[in-house]
Amino acid sequence: MTSFTVESSKLWASSLQPQVSVVVPIHNEYENLPRLLEAISATLIAANIHYEILCVDDGSTDGSGDLLKQIASDRADLRSVILRRNYGQTAAMAAGFSYAKGQIIVTMDGDMQNDPADIPILLDKLNEGYDLVSGWRKNRQDATITRLIPSQIANWLIAQVTGVKVHDYGCSLKAYRAELIADMNLYGELHRFLPALAFIEGARIAEMPVRHHPRQFGKSKYGLDRTIRVVMDLMTVFFMRKFLTRPMHVFGSMGVLSIFLGTVIGLYLTSLKLSFGESINRPLLILVVVLILTGVQLFSFGLLAELLMRTYHESQGRPIYRVREVIEPRQANDE
Repeated sequence: MTSFTVESSKLWASSLQPQVSVVVPIHNEYENLPRLLEAISATLIAANIHYEILCVDDGSTDGSGDLLKQIASDRADLRSVILRRNYGQTAAMAAGFSYAKGQIIVTMDGDMQNDPADIPILLDKLNEGYDLVSGWRKNRQDATITRLIPSQIANWLIAQVTGVKVHDYGCSLKAYRAELIADMNLYGELHRFLPALAFIEGARIAEMPVRHHPRQFGKSKYGLDRTIRVVMDLMTVFFMRKFLTRPMHVFGSMGVLSIFLGTVIGLYLTSLKLSFGESINRPLLILVVVLILTGVQLFSFGLLAELLMRTYHESQGRPIYRVREVIEPRQANDE
């Protein structure tokens, strides 16, 4: 770290309430960490923004956690959260969100592929009235076969399923209003779907092209093995978007349809038996039993899901709506 960055950060981070919290999940980024912190500080100081940097060490094994502790002792703008083990990027981001104090939260990767110089661009766009601004790596510097093509397919699929037309769901460089983050709970691999989750909360979303640099140090933690997990979480997001507050509509409808089909086929078999004396000891009879039992189970599952949903909202005091603003009536003495 240069003395400019250290001394300037001590002065610039003196505000009790930072304007911007930069949340950076860290996992084995020892070589990148000093350069990243210096770049973030230089950018935000030049932009006249009061800030804090919140690095979350997600169970690093290369000494990144110890380096964070060492650097934090010399800086007033850096807060470090050291997790007990490697929980994954979603958990690291959730931890960062919990400890962030800024009115606006910016997330980015710790591998220096995102450019901190793009942060002011996202903030300017956010100030146009948006709740979330997502980065778009138009000229992405990654391997074509293992990263670019799978990512393009995933982005297209996610956009189709969620209805949120974002080009680059996987870009970690994003800016959020803090009140939006407070309404979202993350688990699994849901950090990738933050624009879709924000859309469920009624957020205004924009996308801005950002720079992307080749990785210089360390190695990527992403691979094709994440595809299945992403698909499973995509199904979760789709359900949340469509049926979060009305699960009975999907499970109950499926249950009623299954019972109806089973009843119709059962009546058909009964008519064959009573009218023509035919034997109904055939696979179709087994199908009738399966359809009716499945329908009852789906309907019951819908009722249970409905109760769980109500418990979820009522236990936390969470309403099923989100208010953007309240316009108060003018007082008589103001007229």
